[in-house]
Amino acid sequence: METRRILMRSLAVVVIASVIWTITDAEMVYSCCTRVSTAKVTEPIIGYRMQEKSLPCVKAVIFQTKHGDFCSDWRQPWVERKVLQFLNRIIMKLF
Repeated sequence: METRRILMRSLAVVVIASVIWTITDAEMVYSCCTRVSTAKVTEPIIGYRMQEKSLPCVKAVIFQTKHGDFCSDWRQPWVERKVLQFLNRIIMKLF
């Protein structure tokens, strides 16, 4: 009788764990760029970060401004210029 109770408890734990795992996986939310824009960011950039491709996320440069984040196409020539301008401003503040 005791063995049966232990077996039932173990089975219940396995079922509950698998349900929680399924719910968590189904509700996974991705906070990344799934599309990029080629439009130039004209607002002052306060930061940026690189995002690597990992589906559903795409490879992008994410520019941070006061008004939000912009997902930009890393292949655009203006994106490289903006990153360099931002880095130059940071370097100039240090010296």
